[in-house]
Amino acid sequence: MVTNSNLHYTLLRHIIDKGFAPNTDELATLLNTDRQSVIKGLYDLQEYHGVVLHPNEPKVWVIHPFSLAPTNFYVKTSKGEWWGNCAWCSLGVAALLNDNVKITTTIGAETKQLEINIIDGVIQEKNLYIHFPIPMTNAWDNVIYTCSNMLVFENPEQVDTWTKKHNIPKGDIQPIEKIWNFSKKWYGNHLNPEWTKWTIDDAKKIFVEYELNDKIWNLDESKDRF
Repeated sequence: MVTNSNLHYTLLRHIIDKGFAPNTDELATLLNTDRQSVIKGLYDLQEYHGVVLHPNEPKVWVIHPFSLAPTNFYVKTSKGEWWGNCAWCSLGVAALLNDNVKITTTIGAETKQLEINIIDGVIQEKNLYIHFPIPMTNAWDNVIYTCSNMLVFENPEQVDTWTKKHNIPKGDIQPIEKIWNFSKKWYGNHLNPEWTKWTIDDAKKIFVEYELNDKIWNLDESKDRF
């Protein structure tokens, strides 16, 4: 039987081990089921906000924190290489890998490249910042756009310049070390074979726990998943 939990786990485990997502035939073999059950499961998982599929086929595009298409965040260990969707997601990838990690990105998705190193669980470049311009209540309106705007900066002044230059609203700015610790909590259950999405109430409690108090992090009352 294909469930959100076992499909999510199988996808993540394969991506971590192989560097890419299995196709529907491979998933059918891994889950000991038929291809049509896998396809239905993928669309159910997308409705659950557990995966983003290509618009016209049941092929994985994003399963947070991983992207299966190139992004501005390249995550590398001695065992493999992956793309993260954004600054937050790339830290989430590091949390799932539980290894020494190098993240290569650019300031504001522009030209200046930088590396973020996590060694023995400790982020080395503590003087960086992550900008969150999209309100979390709207994150899934267009989650690809939301993720593409969560970027790394060297200081808050760079964010001011960047938002004016690109006509993107200024949101919340957080130190990267804080978001690293938050990411470990946020993605801490993702490799659980019994995984379920955080509810809105769960998400609100985690935001409070990590003192993410800006209006960007406000969520409406709901019993739905985040």
